[in-house]
Amino acid sequence: MTRSLGEIDAQIREEKRLTALESQNEAWAEGTAWGIEPEIMAEAALATAFGELARSCGEAAALAMLERMREKVIAGEFEAARIRH
Repeated sequence: MTRSLGEIDAQIREEKRLTALESQNEAWAEGTAWGIEPEIMAEAALATAFGELARSCGEAAALAMLERMREKVIAGEFEAARIRH
C-alpha cells in the first residue's frame, strides 16, 4: 500500500506533536516536583509559546492560534475527562 505525500506529512506532523507533548509533560512534571504552582507554569508556557509563534510566524498567526485555543476552552476540550493525548 502506497501512502500519499499528504498522508506522510500528516503522520510526520502527528509524530512531532506527540514528541512536543511528551516534552511539555516532562517539563510540567519537573515544575510540579519543584513546587511551582500550575498557574505560574501555564502562564510561563503560554507566554513562551505565543512569543515564539509571534516571532517566527507573526502576530496574526499568534492571535489566530489564541482564538482557536479560546474556542477549544469554550467547547470544553480541556476538561479533565476529555483530555486525550
